[in-house]
Amino acid sequence: MDTIDWRTQLLPDSRQKIVNKIMESLKKHLPFSGPEGINELKRIATRFEERIFADAVSQTEYLRKISMKMLTMETKSQNAAGSTSSIPAANNGTS
Repeated sequence: MDTIDWRTQLLPDSRQKIVNKIMESLKKHLPFSGPEGINELKRIATRFEERIFADAVSQTEYLRKISMKMLTMETKSQNAAGSTSSIPAANNGTS
């Protein structure tokens, strides 16, 4: 039986790239301003990655959970944008 933990196989550079991708996604979907805002987004991205890294039982699960969260964030953002843009259109004929 292979007892090597998958976490030992994942290089810190790979994890940093994933944190950077999470950061880019957060920048698109969360308001921030200035260096303090960027630092807060970085803290959020890092905490999220660390939690998934610790909880996942395999590298596949780790990548899947991160991908699903980012996809969910993207979908919620698109739904919110779609619902706000459709409100004025729905009211156009009622005046």
